[in-house]
Amino acid sequence: MMRIFLGWFTSVFLNAIALIAVAQLFESFYIKDFQTALIASIVLSILNFIVRPILIVLTLPITIMTFGFFILIINAITLMITQNLMGEAFIIDGFGVAFLASILISLITIFLQKLIGDTVKQS
Repeated sequence: MMRIFLGWFTSVFLNAIALIAVAQLFESFYIKDFQTALIASIVLSILNFIVRPILIVLTLPITIMTFGFFILIINAITLMITQNLMGEAFIIDGFGVAFLASILISLITIFLQKLIGDTVKQS
């Protein structure tokens, strides 16, 4: 049980770092501070667990027709929902920014997970 929680917390923490990194890259992507990024990461994690599967099932035909690329739109939608729930502490100016940010957040998180995974394996 502890290992599952530790894995989830590590994922949330790395996702928060990715949110902060993307906020530094885009002027139209604002996140107040690291604490806000952590909270947003937790909210995003919950949405990915509950809302994202529902969206995937509802959009399955278009996802199949686009060979899975519509998942990128779903990721941007969940990011926009997170932004709406967070209020003034987390602002994304437009869907296009959310789309690009969701791709970058995914790539940064994957990179950080590989980096942490490689570090843990070396220990």
